[in-house]
Amino acid sequence: MSTEHQETLVVVDLETTGLDYKREKIIEFAGIKLVNGQITEELEMLIDPQQEIRHSSIEIHGITQDMVEGKPPIEEALPGILDFIQDYPIVAHNAIFDHSFINQASRELNGEGISNPKIDTFQMYKEVFPDEPSHGMESLLKRFNIDFPVKHRAMADAKGLAYVYPHLREFYEKKCAWQFSQLDNIEYLFERYLRIQSAIQIMQSEMADLKSLFKFYFQENGQEITATGGEVLTCFKKAMYSYDVKTVKTLISEADLQDKAFKINTAFVEKLIYDSNTSEELRQKLIECRTDMKEIQSVSIIKPDKSQVYNNEEK
Repeated sequence: MSTEHQETLVVVDLETTGLDYKREKIIEFAGIKLVNGQITEELEMLIDPQQEIRHSSIEIHGITQDMVEGKPPIEEALPGILDFIQDYPIVAHNAIFDHSFINQASRELNGEGISNPKIDTFQMYKEVFPDEPSHGMESLLKRFNIDFPVKHRAMADAKGLAYVYPHLREFYEKKCAWQFSQLDNIEYLFERYLRIQSAIQIMQSEMADLKSLFKFYFQENGQEITATGGEVLTCFKKAMYSYDVKTVKTLISEADLQDKAFKINTAFVEKLIYDSNTSEELRQKLIECRTDMKEIQSVSIIKPDKSQVYNNEEK
């Protein structure tokens, strides 16, 4: 096959000292070059971050300080990484994570970031199979019957993704092709959507009424009920606690568990940025904390004003 028809992608996976790409460092890189879906080249290396590896990260990937001691620092490792990925599209599961770390290292050492396009298999998987309870690597491999254990080490995870990516891409492209084929039917599909939505709302209301009745049944000392299919209707109680937020934050910070315990409420941050009562200093600092921007398209259905329709008919 001539080179002009070849498609080259680089499947990438990183292990790091932590999750914040501005403060944490790369400790392991794995890259697999895919040419027309076939593995042609591999690169794997451990990197000395020259800073502490967080305990929460060690629990995930198992890479300790001893394992990276004496390995090349990022200044020595980065040229080889950049030479390997060149300007090929980067394929990764949650690609913004891997892309951000490589981009930051390039900025710090070379004065400019990388411009490689990102292909996020996590988002592709969510698009094709939105009903899956999890969209992690283990779920993705299982979905396509790829028997490759997820070990949370860079090369193992990169290789698993390299094997499954062509299958995922095929489904993703089929979905995109189907969507394009349906554009001429959009008016009918909108009407169909409204019928489905109405049926779901009715069923949800019915289910809520039944659940309310089930709660009342157990409040009146009702006993468990077993259906003919083996399902059991039961009731349990769970204690709900309030916490001293300030103290909990301090304890979690001391235990180095912030990444697991806290997630930024981006909607609240955006509201602060655009709130007229926010000081200009805080607004600018919050804007500088932005790491990436992607446009999210949302579809809304505006209900007709029934009263307006009625009034118009009266006239």
